[in-house]
Amino acid sequence: MTPADRLAALRAELRKAGVAGFLVPRADEHLGEYVPAAGERLAWLTGFTGSAGLAVVLPDRAALFTDGRYTTQARQQLDPALWELRHITEQPVADWLKEHAAGQRIGYDPWLHPEAALQRLEPSGAILVPLPSNPLDAIWADRPAPPMAPAVPHPLAQAGLDAEAKRLAAAQALREAGEDAAVLADSHSLAWLFNIRGGDLDHTPLALGFGLLRADASAELFLEPGKVPAETRAHLGNAVTVRPRAALPAALEALRGRKVRVDPEATPAWFAQALREAGATVSAGEDPVRLPRACKNPVEQAGARAAHRRDAVALARFLAWFGSAAPTGRESEMSAAERLLGFRREVPLFRAESFPAISGAGENGAVIHYRATPASNRAIRPDECYLIDSGAQYLDGTTDVTRTLWTGPGPAPALLRERYTRVLQGHIALATLRFPQGVAGPHLDAFARRALWAAGLDYDHGTGHGVGSFLSVHEGPVAFSRAAKPVPLAPGMILSDEPGYYLPGQYGIRIENLLLVQPAAEQPDQVKPFLEFETLTLAPYDRRLIELALLAPAERAWVEAYQARVLAEIGPACDPATAAWLREACAPLG
Repeated sequence: MTPADRLAALRAELRKAGVAGFLVPRADEHLGEYVPAAGERLAWLTGFTGSAGLAVVLPDRAALFTDGRYTTQARQQLDPALWELRHITEQPVADWLKEHAAGQRIGYDPWLHPEAALQRLEPSGAILVPLPSNPLDAIWADRPAPPMAPAVPHPLAQAGLDAEAKRLAAAQALREAGEDAAVLADSHSLAWLFNIRGGDLDHTPLALGFGLLRADASAELFLEPGKVPAETRAHLGNAVTVRPRAALPAALEALRGRKVRVDPEATPAWFAQALREAGATVSAGEDPVRLPRACKNPVEQAGARAAHRRDAVALARFLAWFGSAAPTGRESEMSAAERLLGFRREVPLFRAESFPAISGAGENGAVIHYRATPASNRAIRPDECYLIDSGAQYLDGTTDVTRTLWTGPGPAPALLRERYTRVLQGHIALATLRFPQGVAGPHLDAFARRALWAAGLDYDHGTGHGVGSFLSVHEGPVAFSRAAKPVPLAPGMILSDEPGYYLPGQYGIRIENLLLVQPAAEQPDQVKPFLEFETLTLAPYDRRLIELALLAPAERAWVEAYQARVLAEIGPACDPATAAWLREACAPLG
């Protein structure tokens, strides 16, 4: 089927269902950012492959909404004869529906939308109708089967806290709230709470499923039996019952008269609808596992440090190789990404990339979440800007790092150096902050933009996201973003620090380290606790892109101290050739 055929077939199904339109999110039943092939409905329908978006199909028009990370990519992938492109924050879905579909019946799959998202569409005046089955699935003839990778125990040596202790703490939170149970729809919560991991996604070690946690700390885990081998059943223990997903309706029906917590932002609307129909009381509240999961325990923190040190050796090997390979013009975006992956595969405890590497040369670096394909792959040319954003999943931690590099052999242009340095200044400003307890990510986002704003520049994405512990590279509930919820930062949280600047058609700049929130040393006359960041990532910055005249003395001192730390911690673990390159890369700025 052509894209036009798919859209026409979907519209025919909508007529059969008695609705004028349909919402197609970029989500599966677990509402995560990453989905298996069977959940790629938005990509199948539209051709847009970004990890965030929503399509609205009406009888005579269709629109795709996405954020600033993906507008350039979407413009390249969508057929403008079929799809309008809208910026989801500047042109909200509700406004578009109000203009084009007020009073009309608009269908949705209640498994693919949280209630909170549906409520945000109510001001549009469209009549939202839950459909018993997804009409898109009816026309997707070759839809892949759902993944069936086994769930496996996550060792206590890496988890740091046994599953029973985690369940008891979460159950205590339910009792304190007067709740009898909580729905767990986020597979990350299942992974952390039950100390299990899986292989249902390429880059995030999840076993996709659902759970019910009760106030007595017993639980039901809804996974297909074939995904739970005997070893995992023994690991889960007697307090956890494993049932197939088909048992969910009966399990919710049995909660009649009970008060059940449902996270309205992270749970498919189907759950709240089914619970209300069963006679249960739905208590809107955050997933009780989400915040404890974000605050890494001491073992997880130690694992993150160890994973980053090992990852840094692979990065140093790559950067040393790239320094000599890039000026030749014989490497491409895909070959460079594959070389970095090859180095990482040699690192102990490596399991997978934490996301497909963003390897963008020249103008492709300006596509914020660019992914090189055989069709787009191009040579890395001498004397241009190259952006490599990549990460790895290790058994003891998850990494994510971005470096922007000059390919040489000539000098970098002055304007490029100036803009790179402004990005670096924002990166340093965030990394060096000390702030009072109670401050949230949205309060800090502007610190990373100040140097860019001073020059009339900005970037259209958040400054940082949470990162899991051998889990998702993008983890809530915290983020450095104006659009994020004001969740206070707390010790043990890991977030990225990644300001950038993008000039469409020419180049992209982004610099990213991961930061671990820690208590700050008390100062004289301090009246409340303060927090600060420990930098986990260890990789030198490209000194050829730094405009020294722009750096304040404190900024320059920070860069030199960081580079010296990289050399001291990583140099002894490198081979002689890489260590020699690292000594030069980490030398004082001059």
